[in-house]
Amino acid sequence: MADLGKIGERISEIAGRRHNVTLDEIEWVVNQLARNGYTVSSKKNDHQKLFSVDQRRFGVCSHKQGSKQIKRCYVDEFLDAMIDLGLYED
Repeated sequence: MADLGKIGERISEIAGRRHNVTLDEIEWVVNQLARNGYTVSSKKNDHQKLFSVDQRRFGVCSHKQGSKQIKRCYVDEFLDAMIDLGLYED
């Protein structure tokens, strides 16, 4: 289990390279938050994965053919959620 400081570092790292982020990295952060007492859930369909962290929802579209990276707009949505939760400052 990573502490909140380590999770914050990972979020900052993701924010520093918004064009080169994978869904696995977002999932790692969300999973670590669950281990640190946050209420977390996720749902997946063919095109996207929806996350909920302490009632803050965001989605990540992952059906981009031939690339593991997700689009910047989904990274921005993730970062907005982390700001709302007090885990990241822009």
